[in-house]
Amino acid sequence: MLQTSDNKIHVANSLMDVDQDPRKRLYFADGRRKVDYVLVYHYRKRSFVRGSPSQHRLSTISNGSYPLGVEEKDPEGGKDEPAEVVVDVGPPDPADGEKVMIREEFEGNLKDAGLEIERDKENKAHGHAFIRLHAPWQVLSREAEFLKIKVPTKKSYELREEKGLTATMNEVWRKLNQPFQPKVPHQEEEHSRTKFLSHCFSRDKLHLYNIKSKDTFFDNATRSRIVYEILRRTACARTCQTMGITTLIANGVYDSAFPLHDGDFHPTGQAEGKNDRQLLHDEWARYGAFYKYQPVDLIRKYFGEKIGLYFAWLGVYTQLLIPASVVGIIVFFYGWATVETNIPSQEMCDEDQNFTMCPLCDRACDYWHLSTACGTARASHLFDNPATVFFAIFMSLWAAMFLEHWKRRQISLNYSWDLTGMEEEEEHPRPKYETILLQKRQRKKKNKKNKNETGHEKLTWRDRLPGYFINISSILFMFGVTCAAVFSVIIYRITISALMAMSPDPDVKSNVRVTVTATAVIINLVVILILDEIYGMVAAWLTELEIPKTETNFEERLILKAFLLKFMNAYAPIFYVAFFKGRFAGRPGDYVYVFNDYRMEECAPGGCLIELCIQLSIIMLGKQLIQNNIFEIGIPKLKKLCRTLKDKERDPKEIVEQPGRRQQWHLDYDLEPFDGLTPEYMEMIIQFGFVSLFVASFPLAPLFALLNNVIEIRLDAKKFVTELRRPDAVRAKDIGIWYNILSGLGKFSVIINAFVISFTSDFIPRLVYQYMYSETGTMHGFINHTLSYFNVSNFKPGTVPSISGLGKDITVCRYKDYREPPWSTEAYQFSKQYWSVLAARLGFVILFQNLVITMSMLVAWVIPDVPKNISEQLKKEKTLLVDVFLNEEKEKLQLIQSLFSKDLTQEQQEEVQVSDQTSLPLQQTHPGPVLPAPSPASTAPRTRPRAASFSQFTRQMSMSPRSDITQHTAV
Repeated sequence: MLQTSDNKIHVANSLMDVDQDPRKRLYFADGRRKVDYVLVYHYRKRSFVRGSPSQHRLSTISNGSYPLGVEEKDPEGGKDEPAEVVVDVGPPDPADGEKVMIREEFEGNLKDAGLEIERDKENKAHGHAFIRLHAPWQVLSREAEFLKIKVPTKKSYELREEKGLTATMNEVWRKLNQPFQPKVPHQEEEHSRTKFLSHCFSRDKLHLYNIKSKDTFFDNATRSRIVYEILRRTACARTCQTMGITTLIANGVYDSAFPLHDGDFHPTGQAEGKNDRQLLHDEWARYGAFYKYQPVDLIRKYFGEKIGLYFAWLGVYTQLLIPASVVGIIVFFYGWATVETNIPSQEMCDEDQNFTMCPLCDRACDYWHLSTACGTARASHLFDNPATVFFAIFMSLWAAMFLEHWKRRQISLNYSWDLTGMEEEEEHPRPKYETILLQKRQRKKKNKKNKNETGHEKLTWRDRLPGYFINISSILFMFGVTCAAVFSVIIYRITISALMAMSPDPDVKSNVRVTVTATAVIINLVVILILDEIYGMVAAWLTELEIPKTETNFEERLILKAFLLKFMNAYAPIFYVAFFKGRFAGRPGDYVYVFNDYRMEECAPGGCLIELCIQLSIIMLGKQLIQNNIFEIGIPKLKKLCRTLKDKERDPKEIVEQPGRRQQWHLDYDLEPFDGLTPEYMEMIIQFGFVSLFVASFPLAPLFALLNNVIEIRLDAKKFVTELRRPDAVRAKDIGIWYNILSGLGKFSVIINAFVISFTSDFIPRLVYQYMYSETGTMHGFINHTLSYFNVSNFKPGTVPSISGLGKDITVCRYKDYREPPWSTEAYQFSKQYWSVLAARLGFVILFQNLVITMSMLVAWVIPDVPKNISEQLKKEKTLLVDVFLNEEKEKLQLIQSLFSKDLTQEQQEEVQVSDQTSLPLQQTHPGPVLPAPSPASTAPRTRPRAASFSQFTRQMSMSPRSDITQHTAV
């Protein structure tokens, strides 16, 4: 291990000692300076003799100086480094030399920014080189002031103590929740009644902060964020005219850049001796901790505010699914308990009614009795009963309450995480934007007319017009692909139904509808999973074509495109079953045909709601089980295995270290890089759509979503803690565009549920019959009322059943519709009952929509966005901060006045003393000329009063007994 002087980059051995403390993996070779960030690049050595003057400067980098001389000795061995001849490993690549120059300039600029750098010895012909970065206190304090990072001060106050019934209930609730709280050290201190004021860090006010140690004052996430900010704005103007580490990674100069995890995640001892990663693993990332609350504050401390907000939002969403699941179970059991007393189901199952139904297909299908669909009717009642209407209204209000509750929770987290008043940070351009802008400037330079305008170039809508055109056309094409997939499944259902109806096996004929529905839904699920992956890649490609300037713009546009495509993909089959299936099939004697041979499919005798329930349940459960869980577990492991095999194939001799001897940056580099939160949010948003949009047809959807989320939280936690590199700590005040999507889905769900209840279920026809057409005011006779008559002699030639098992004396068959009978003057036209039911359906949609939206607005108005205690504490903290700074200014003025008065007293004393000295020669009687009295200025320099510097004031203030900034103030 070789350590140079302070102005050089340290070159260290890449292997750790076997007996070395694992915590030392996070430090430089000296064991004192913490590794705040790691840069990785792939190197290939060229022909040179080690230590020769012609060796490139970066082969053993110096921190602003020159390469290490061969006469320097290793402190451990005490021997000179032997000369080493490195042979060329392949044909020279001009790009490698350019990358070396870029790295040289970039790392030199990092040193100029104040960062300290250490790197490994390049002992192999080629491999990965790791550059460690450390930010000293001067850099941390400077950047913290620039970034306006809020830190706690010494000033504290006591929160108002609740009294009476509220305090008793809170205490009881706290004790009941105690078993569900994660065992995180110092968590009770964070939730104590004492609150410390926070203020933006300032180097001029260090006396305000409780700085016990400069090495630990900023936590690891804050340190890495500061270093990343320096990396992001450091430019390479001389070599490549680019700015930031993201551009260099995109150009292949560096392979990756990441902060380090806090050591291993395996537990090593008691909770007090565990690092944050081990605490997160034990109390959050284990499936055995599924019943515990998430340690949101620790997640935010370790991963940053953006990831902390995601898991906080996921926790709130999962908690609020509990009451929705309970109500959904009650609604389901209500349907199960009333199925025996449901009159329409009894009429359908009554064989004495003897409703002879028209054939379900041409020629091959026979007439059939309605009583054979008894099972379908009874199953439909489980989800199509009056309680589902109540549940739809409840879930619409639940969505509004969820959004309001999240806003309150978000503001509470902003307050506790010191994010209130956070300003938007200026973002640097993306690498693709910089590259295209540079190309445009180079084209402009060739044009002499615009030679002086190249410094202010930017991309306009004309530069992005081709991308916009491709975006619109591609999205429309993808919509067409989704519709084509749905239509293909429809064709499959129609053809398989016709083929199975022709089968001579009676068992096959009796199970046609169940078989076709189940297989079609499974095909739909497979198509949805495949198109989901394709649409995700297409959305990223289309967003790149738009050339967004910043990462925020890129992320918002990507989210919008991916959501539109995946929403269309997931819900298109469900929309078809809910609103289109059976509505364009025609009637007996006048059916609508596909390809002139196959009739359009119709709904089951019990209605389309049961098929909608089957479609929704299989797609929802299949996506959650396969895509959200199996893919998330299997794909990262396969990627890791492929990377390991690839590294071994590249150079089997390269991996010679034992796992226990590898440094932390080697272990973290083997993990998967973090790709953002968009896939995680997208899963939950699509699930939120399943829970809210068609919940009237599947009341158990919240229950299955709850069970999935309990697993999803721990699965995501395990992935973040054990399988991914540590993400950059990004500050964020909210969840961004996802809230707008949630709000839009909540409003859209009101309309969808209104149409599902009105047009898909039989709720409105039952009400119309009971209150308009029933002679007894009951549901008796409802089934007969909904069935129309058809004269079998009006069948088109070739469509009559070839073989009828019900006899040849059938003259009339029934079908589900509101049409005039064949003996009417307007045979087979829509009857008055049809228009009455249609008017009632439309009226219900308007009534339901306005009622629920009004109630949702009322809920949003009643629940304030900012909790009352948070608003009071914010006001109190502002007042206390003003008092702190006023007292500071007051003491500063008192100090200046005391200095002025002290100088004035000294001046008066000097004048009196000088006047006494000048009066003595006048009293002497010795002859001689009288010399003039010297002036005070000639005797001693006059002291001029001056204002105290701020550093003097701060030192004086810290020593002053009046500056008791740790006093507690009761709120």
